[in-house]
Amino acid sequence: MDSQKRVAIVTGASKGIGAAIAMRLAQDGIAVVVNYARGRAAADAVVASITAAGGSAVAAGADIGSAEGIGLLFDVAEKTFGSVDILVNNAGVMALSPLAEATDVQFETMMAVNLGGVFRGLREGGRRIAKGGRIISFSSSVVGSYPATYGLYAATKAAVEAMTHVMAKEMGPRGITVNVVAPGPVETELFLTGKSEAQVKGMMAANPFGRLGQPDDIAGVVSFLAGPDSGWVSGQVIRANGAMI
Repeated sequence: MDSQKRVAIVTGASKGIGAAIAMRLAQDGIAVVVNYARGRAAADAVVASITAAGGSAVAAGADIGSAEGIGLLFDVAEKTFGSVDILVNNAGVMALSPLAEATDVQFETMMAVNLGGVFRGLREGGRRIAKGGRIISFSSSVVGSYPATYGLYAATKAAVEAMTHVMAKEMGPRGITVNVVAPGPVETELFLTGKSEAQVKGMMAANPFGRLGQPDDIAGVVSFLAGPDSGWVSGQVIRANGAMI
């Protein structure tokens, strides 16, 4: 796997963890398709940062919750860079609510993006990723801690883990690894939205490291899983959470 020739698609890469992943993979010498759903300006800023540092990247708009979204990203990658070696299924949405109060809209939205988007990513990746490639999806450490109000979100992520365990066995004959990263609380807009300062400080205090995770903490794990040294790591869930669970 020549790092100068590899190509990665990172979904939901215009901000937060996705942006950090895109920039880290570019630092590793990988050409990156920076996906966004609505934040074109933010995705362009990520691409500009990558190209200013001498890397290769292109922004590509696609709704990962739609049936055709991931296919469009593979089309862009192949047209721009020639192939796809790495897929990072990072895009996700989160709405918190006790299950007794959850709405059909919350359920359908999270199922469409968090589960449907990853399912279609796995399917497309299984058909189009080059031999010896990498598929990396995202779960969450709430699958394990199961806090109140995270029922729907945890359900989608648990399903991602199940599909990953199965697909790793299916892709092994082609040398393609399939893994999951399951972060704990990470200081991003997605995580902080709707949480009070007291709640955030409580989560920091409850972690053995005394802090929230940072996007770069997670990007480093993805960098390893995307690289040549992870060729014997497949079907695994990496819980990057500072010993939270």
